[in-house]
Order: sequence, then C-alpha cells, then structure tokens
Amino acid sequence: MSELLRTALFANHVQNGAQMVEFGGWEMPVQYTQGIISEHLACRKSAGLFDVSHMGRFIVRGKEALPFLQQVLSNNAAALELEESQYTMVPNQWGVAVDDAYLYRFREDEYLLVVNAANRARNLEHFQQVLPQYPEAMLIDRTVELAMLSLQGPDSKRILEGLLTGGSLPEPMRNRLSTAEIDSMSVWIGRTGYTGEPLAFELFLESGHAPALWDRLCQQGATPVGLGARDTLRLEAALPLYGHELGTDPEGKEIPVFACPLARFAVSFAEDKGAYIGREPLAKQFEAFKRIMDGDMSCKSDLPRIIRPIEVTGRGVARAGTPVFKGKGQVGLVTSGTMVPFWKVAGRGIESRLSEQSGRRAIGLALLDSELAEGDSLEVDIRGRRAEAVIVPYFLRNEAPPFSWPVLHHELDEERPAAHRDEAPLEAVRNLVDRALDNHQWRQRRCINLIPSEQTASPLCRMLSITDPSGRYAEHKQVKAFKEAEVFYYQATDFIGQVEDLLRFEMERFLGCRQAEIRPISGQMANMAVFSGLVDFLNRADRKLEQRRIRKVINNHIIKGGHLSAQPMGALRDFVQRDPVGEKPAVVNFPVRRDNPYAIDLEATRRLIQEHQPELIILGKSMVIHKEPVAQIRAMLDEAGINCLLMYDMAHVLGLIGPSFQEPFREGADLVTGSTHKTFFGTQRGVIGADFDKEEIRWELWEAIQRRAFPGSMSNHHLGTLVGLLLAAYEMNTFNEPYQQAVLENAKVP
Repeated sequence: MSELLRTALFANHVQNGAQMVEFGGWEMPVQYTQGIISEHLACRKSAGLFDVSHMGRFIVRGKEALPFLQQVLSNNAAALELEESQYTMVPNQWGVAVDDAYLYRFREDEYLLVVNAANRARNLEHFQQVLPQYPEAMLIDRTVELAMLSLQGPDSKRILEGLLTGGSLPEPMRNRLSTAEIDSMSVWIGRTGYTGEPLAFELFLESGHAPALWDRLCQQGATPVGLGARDTLRLEAALPLYGHELGTDPEGKEIPVFACPLARFAVSFAEDKGAYIGREPLAKQFEAFKRIMDGDMSCKSDLPRIIRPIEVTGRGVARAGTPVFKGKGQVGLVTSGTMVPFWKVAGRGIESRLSEQSGRRAIGLALLDSELAEGDSLEVDIRGRRAEAVIVPYFLRNEAPPFSWPVLHHELDEERPAAHRDEAPLEAVRNLVDRALDNHQWRQRRCINLIPSEQTASPLCRMLSITDPSGRYAEHKQVKAFKEAEVFYYQATDFIGQVEDLLRFEMERFLGCRQAEIRPISGQMANMAVFSGLVDFLNRADRKLEQRRIRKVINNHIIKGGHLSAQPMGALRDFVQRDPVGEKPAVVNFPVRRDNPYAIDLEATRRLIQEHQPELIILGKSMVIHKEPVAQIRAMLDEAGINCLLMYDMAHVLGLIGPSFQEPFREGADLVTGSTHKTFFGTQRGVIGADFDKEEIRWELWEAIQRRAFPGSMSNHHLGTLVGLLLAAYEMNTFNEPYQQAVLENAKVP
C-alpha cells in the first residue's frame, strides 16, 4: 500500500483505529473501531465526520472559465450565483456519464469542481481535450493542496457553528455556500453532502490545516465515519455511485445519464448553453423520460431501463449484479445493494422521534425495465434462490429536519387510525354537538390563544357571521352598459349589497385608499387575484398568443420573513416566468442587512432594482412586525424610471395600518393585500386595496383584479363572514389607535 496516495488526515485515521483500504488510488479508512453500523447510526442521530479529500478538486478560472464549463458539464453553470453550488454530470458525446460532479462558486471569478476519486485522471484527460478551444480558461488540479471534509447529521450545525471565529454558516438552504474562519483557518463551507441528511456541510481548507480541524470537530462530538458507512448512507438516500448507477452497468453496458433520476436536476437544456458535449443524445433521453413518466413507451429505445430503489421483502441481501425478475422474465439488475441499519421511529406525526432501538433492512438500487413502476412486485435471484422484492418510492425522507427519517415499505401502506366511530346516528350527532361546544368553551374561555395568525373576533362579530346571508350566493359584477352599476345574479340580495357597499367604504377609509376589493375569502386568494389580474393586464393588447407571465419579481425570502403566499411555492407560482438563465422562477429576494436579517439593505436593493428591472415588487413579512421601506423603494423606482408595481402584502400587519406603524398608500404603495383576521379584528377573509385614478393606464389593472376576484377566483364569497367583517371594520375604525399602540409596544417595535 506504500504506492497509494494518502490524504493529509492519514495520521488522524490511524490514531482513531481506522481499518485502511485502497480506494480510487488512495489509502482510505473503510471503518473505525466502532464499525460500519455504529457509524451509520451515529450520522443519522448526531453527526458523522468524513474525510473525502481523496475526491478530485479542480479550480477553473479565467475569462473563458464559464464557456468551458458550459461545454463540458451538463448543468447550467451560468445559473450559479456567487456562493451557490450545483450537482452536475460530465457527459460524453453519447450521453453517458464520464463522471458526476459538484460545481461550487465561492468566488466571483472562479469555480471549484469536485469529481470522483477514481475518475480524477479520466476527467482531467477529458477536460484537457476541450481546453484548447478556450485559451483563456485555466484548469488547476488542487486535489493535494486543498483538503475536503464532510460533516453530516442533526448535530452538525451546532458543532460547526460553535467553532466559527469569523464569517458565518451558509444560508439554511441546500447548495448555499459561505467563507468562514475557524481559529486562524480560512474554510469554505457548502451545504452539500452525500448522506441524505437535511443538515449537511462540506468543508474545504488548505491541507496543512485539516488535521487540526478534524480534531476540533471530533472534540465537539462528531463521529469519524469511513467509506463503508458512507456507502450505506448514500444507498439509503438512493444517491448514485459512479461505476454502479452511472457509467456502465454490471453487464458492462453503458448507462444513459437519464437512467439516473437525479439527471432531472443535473442536466440543463438552457439556450445559453449552446451545443455542449452530449446535448443531443441527452435531449432524446429526456424526451423518453418525460414520456415514460406519462406511461408512453414510444421512445423507450432511448431509455430502456431506469434506476429505481427496491426493498428486499424476502430473505437475503441483493448485491450489485444480482438479476431481477418479474414473473419468468428478467427485467434488470441490481446496481447497488446491502443490508442497511436504521433507527426505529417512535410516535406518530409531529410527535415522531428516533428511538433508542435500531433495525436492519435489505435495500438496493436496480436498473430496471422502464415500464416498471413504483409498487411493482419483483424477485431477486440471490445465489440461485428467488427472494421477494418491491419497487419503493424512497428509503429515506429529510423534509422534517434536523433528522432524516427512514421509511419502510410496509409502513407506506399502513392504515391510518379510523376517524369514524361505531355509533348510531343520533349518538354521533349528540357527541358532535357536545365536543363542539366543549371545544368552543375551551378555546374561548379556558385557554389563552398565542397563535399570532388568529384573531379573537368580538362576540357580535361572530354572531353576525352566522346570520342568514351565510350559505347564500350574491354573485355580481359591474356592467358598463348600466353606467357601471353592480348587477347581481341572484334575487333577495339587497341586504348583502348594502353590506358590501358599506364594507368597501370602511375598508377604503381604514386603508387610506380609493378602491377596495372585499370579496376574496383569504389573504392568499387576495394575492392570487392580484397576480392573476396583473398577468391579464400585461397581456391586454394581445388576446391571441400564449399569455406571458410576470417577467421578474423582487420579494422577501420566506426564511427572512417573507409571506408564503408571495413566494414561488405559494400563490405566485403560476404567475411568474421562469428565468431562462437560472431555470427557476424569476424571483429575486431582497438583500438584508448583516445586523438585522429582517431589515432590507437599501443600497444593495437599489443595485438589484437597476439590474433586474422588475415588473412587481412585493413587500411584507409573515409574523415579523417590522416596518418595510415603502417610501424609499418608491423613490428608487421613480428615480430609475422603472414601470414596476409596488405591492405591500400586509397579511400579518393589516390591523396596524396608521400613523403608529405604516401608512402604505401615503408612502407610495400601489396595492395592499392582507388577511382580515390576524392583527385586523375581523373574520377570516382577505382584502385588496388600491389607489388609482380612473384616467391612468393602471385603472385597467384594477378592473382586471376585480374580474379575477369574480368570476376568476370564486363565485360564493362567503356572505356570512362578510357581514361579520363589516362589524369588525366599524370596530377597527373606532378603536384602531389605542389598539395599534398597545400591540406595537408589546411587540417592542422600534
């Protein structure tokens, strides 16, 4: 083993009792004294520390660095902003992976590309064949000089954060990066990893500093983990390994890149990438993949088999190369397989927890005929004996941090506890009434409600909400032929018509504007009506071609307090274009101040507005009572001459509108949306306010918003709560000042 390469942490591994083996030309720890199972479980419940310095690390810089990367990598390197990373493939001209890799952008003018250890020389040779086409691109192998550690698991954030002496951890989102200091060591940190853990970090630093950092991390509670457990962890996360799920299969046949499900996130067909290596065959594979997802096998020849996770439900363990059968016919091969440990889960739902008991299960990844689907029963041939297996959707889920959660096949079909009771109808009615009354008394009298998004409406407001208009219809719209009179589609609507007129007046008075749309039944629906109305307005000159969406939006990120309904994951999703460069919703988040993550950095915002020329800016936060810089942003837009709609989503602070907090229309907002049941006294509804002149062009926007409220969003607009809301509006306009001052004082708003 003396000819093998050694990482800077070799002595640390020996000191920790590691069993060293050859891997990819390096002498690496396969396990430590506690063994693979214990290391796997430690990573899942606390934190695992990995030496991954054997992986290849290339620095790419120069004026043609980006064009070079766009040519040799499958993903869109141009989509990477500073301090972002992405998973990618290195394809050959036939659409087969030379390797899979990770691309990091820690610095403005250079990239870090991490490749597999065994493919380092192969990648280098492949890249050097292309480099002459890009004379101003530099490729530098930093594998030896730059160490790479991986810290993964629920305790990893606590451990790493406790060691920082400068800088900060990356933003809490996958693939984000930062530069920090630990003692005197400069460390690049990425929220990336190969374990499936939701809390995951990979660290890059000069090799000479790596032993000291390794020891510090171990002293803080990280468990050293070898390559053995690294493999079981990545298998449980259903992540591919080159030479198994990528490259060639156990029979030596080339595997199309799109046979790996992660290819959807690793391959780009952005126009700016041009004709990169392998683009044409990859496009054919992608078309086949999309059709296969729809049950269409017409292009199966371009993607005959796909990697799928399987669980062996019979006896035995499937290893790489194990044949897979359905009935009498062979339908594929296992590409990776072993017995994997897991922590048993106690409790249910939000009360779930990892217990002190562990189990083991036989799982694998298999390259299977494309027509097979999740839930299909299979058999694997283990040394001449058939064992039952099944295609599963996943082995592990990580959307409930700080833990990842094992999902066993038999648990997927477990019946939920029955909601019904075996009781006679009369008894069921009596029980329902008794429970409802008891719950009402408990919520109203016996507990203090501290949920910030729930207002306790007055008894009179609640009573009015169940009066006769409740459950009825009162659809109406303005008809220009009748001098814009509101025409109702139903009879006996005089009362509710008067209520709506009065409510509009009271809401306009409270909001400080001239228009109010009071039909939305939630703040989210109010936002959807605005977004839909804006799309309608933007396309008013062309009603034949496909309607374009909002070109660019600036808003608060949800982690910085942005309201859910103003996010691409919420109501904004269907109304904003996808950025052709970033290949994601064309939404840019406000930069925030270092001293206050909930305060917008105005100078950086000025540059952002100039760069992106947005059509819509959305201010407003959820549960964070923090003033927004409406006037300052209005001034920026006016100075730059940018035609942009300035909207304030006041969902959580609607009831605070006034001199004590903010007066959005006086400060320059075009639109205000909000929920009427949070800081506002009312029933659960939404509202839209605007302040347009009838003579201005944007009056057509207001008309579009009204059309998208009805008939675009709803027909039944919940008349009972509308009556209750009118009473609440009277209350707000009477008691708003002392109430608002008390709320702000209690919340300690400066």
